[in-house]
Amino acid sequence: MASRCDKHMLDQINALLPQTQCQRCGFLGCRPYAQAILEGTPHNQCPPGGARVIEALSALLKREVLPLNPIHGTEGPRFLAKIREIDCIGCTKCIQVCPVDAIVGSAKHMHTVIAHECTGCELCIPACPVDCIEWESAPDDLQPEALEPSQRQEREQYHRMRHEARQERLKTQTPDINLTRILAQAIDFSKLAKE
Repeated sequence: MASRCDKHMLDQINALLPQTQCQRCGFLGCRPYAQAILEGTPHNQCPPGGARVIEALSALLKREVLPLNPIHGTEGPRFLAKIREIDCIGCTKCIQVCPVDAIVGSAKHMHTVIAHECTGCELCIPACPVDCIEWESAPDDLQPEALEPSQRQEREQYHRMRHEARQERLKTQTPDINLTRILAQAIDFSKLAKE
């Protein structure tokens, strides 16, 4: 069992990460990467956080400042997903992989990205079978480097909360994707029975 001190350090490491949940670090999100860092994994595997996050982690952990490991990608401006709605087939594959529930839509209907919710994780791109997701540069007010530190931390905390809420929802959600359809049909049958 982890000590309170370890949990506190894990929370501090996680708070420094950008909360894109992009998995480019090789882990299934920011908190698993934070846990790995706590256990000794190099702290230079986060392209969205880049040099700013590496320096902050180095200071916190009293480790050497390392350059970003290029195996995990390069540092750059934030991009946001945009669905070409005319081409969307409503397969819901993008919804299923979005770590912060920034994509809305329903099966066999077009989907859309809520821009201010999107972290730019890029997980939806390979999930789309019809390549209808494109990238556009995030507006200046959503670029992490353009924000004041307190604004950036608030935004990252918000994305962390959305990701954690999604994780909790998925724990309780039935694995049967067709459940909604089955329930809708049952409701329709019950209406017919009453008529």
